[in-house]
Amino acid sequence: MARPSDRNRGQSDRSRGPGGDRNRRPAGKGRGPAGRPAPSSDRPVRRGKITQVPSGQMPKWVREEILRSTAKEKREPALIHLSKGMEAFADERYRAAAVELRKAKELSPRAATVRELLGLAAYRSGQWEEALRELRTFRRITGDLTHTPVELDCLRALGKDQGVETTWKMIQGADLRSETQHEARVVYASYLLDQGRARDAWAVIRPGRLVSSPSEGELRRWFVAARVALAAGDPEAARKLLDAIDKHEVDFEGVDELRAQLP
Repeated sequence: MARPSDRNRGQSDRSRGPGGDRNRRPAGKGRGPAGRPAPSSDRPVRRGKITQVPSGQMPKWVREEILRSTAKEKREPALIHLSKGMEAFADERYRAAAVELRKAKELSPRAATVRELLGLAAYRSGQWEEALRELRTFRRITGDLTHTPVELDCLRALGKDQGVETTWKMIQGADLRSETQHEARVVYASYLLDQGRARDAWAVIRPGRLVSSPSEGELRRWFVAARVALAAGDPEAARKLLDAIDKHEVDFEGVDELRAQLP
């Protein structure tokens, strides 16, 4: 199995929900797709926030979506399984969440929320094929590109190089939110680095100006940029980036290990 990308490095606490995240790592806990900012869709506030909902609570818009997209006799059981899946997801019990969400999917296959959350639960529990399938379905239903970085990471973990390249090209002309852009660059640059293409990775990940108030996505981008710089033979650039990360998050995961590799 391929090593997961560094898109969730520096994130060791609870996941936040579909989007940019303190999300996950293909092979374990961490942040994943779900903590990103809301996507630029017709539901700018709702979409991307579902996994931020406290355990046991279901937003009104989620219930309304199930009622709209589900046969009458299947609505209540679908809501029950979705509620259980959301609760398990909020508690970071991703495999248990996936079990409930698969049942919800059988009852309500056209509900975008079910497909989104199932894809994220599968992703965080290492089920790359299922995660990729569900998040692609979510994208087809909604037109929402928020989770394309997760699609990239699944393709990377599965060793589907052509899929990685095709998906990367697909999002180049898209109007992505800045956090989604950072996440996509983190994944794709990590993929290029795995391929031994450090200079190509630098062209993708180089951060430009180191802003004074970086977002979480920018910090992850700086970290991967430091890895790439070191691999490309520029330890001073790597050191500068690691120093910048330390100013904002002293316990960012992986920084100490990478700093130890500096000459």
